[in-house]
Amino acid sequence: MPRYKLTIEYDGTPFIGWQAQDNGVSVQSVLTEAVAAFAGERVTVFGAGRTDTGVHALGQVAHIDLAKDWDTDNVRDALNFHLRPQPVAVLAAEKVGADFDARFSAIKRHYRYRIVNRRADLTLDQNRAWRVPRPLDSAAMHAAAQRLIGKHDFTTFRSTECQAKSPVKTLDRLDVARDGDEVGVTAAARSFLQHQVRSMVGSLVHVGEGKWSADDLAAALAARDRTRCGQVAPPHGLYLVRVDY
Repeated sequence: MPRYKLTIEYDGTPFIGWQAQDNGVSVQSVLTEAVAAFAGERVTVFGAGRTDTGVHALGQVAHIDLAKDWDTDNVRDALNFHLRPQPVAVLAAEKVGADFDARFSAIKRHYRYRIVNRRADLTLDQNRAWRVPRPLDSAAMHAAAQRLIGKHDFTTFRSTECQAKSPVKTLDRLDVARDGDEVGVTAAARSFLQHQVRSMVGSLVHVGEGKWSADDLAAALAARDRTRCGQVAPPHGLYLVRVDY
């Protein structure tokens, strides 16, 4: 039974997240329906990351097993035909070995969070970035972010509903850089806790506004206490950029 790796882009605005649930439309569910319409079989679409409601993806990865040996271009094009008009696109489909698993074979996940730091409301970036009207010191944010790099107990930056067995994660990268009005936060790790990136970004905004120092951020991490998290950044600024294997 051939296995196919799918690279997927989507606007998360209309979805309840990646994972299929009973309370709304998910990215996983519309992909499942597209596979059924194309291949005539209902299969499970396994994703690399369970993005939350409103979170976007530039390079989500999934895998499916199909009974027939299809040409990969046909898989991509047929899925895209049946996905319309949903804001989901399969960028690429490729055959992989039976040992490939979109989730468990991943060695690093890359996220980017977009902040637009301006007084004016968002128009083109509405639902695609977080507008922060107060001036942000992006250099201070970057310097403070380095205090979170490495292996730590990230309970402070973990959703109370997170189902991960351990709050300990190794954060490989957390960079903050400004380009005009946009402040981008780039994070990379093998895996993340639920709401971890958004929680770190929200707390870094406190640093950028001058409410917190780098020491305050480090103290919040060391406290291992969810109530010490500064704030949780909204989901619509977050993008799953790519997954490494």
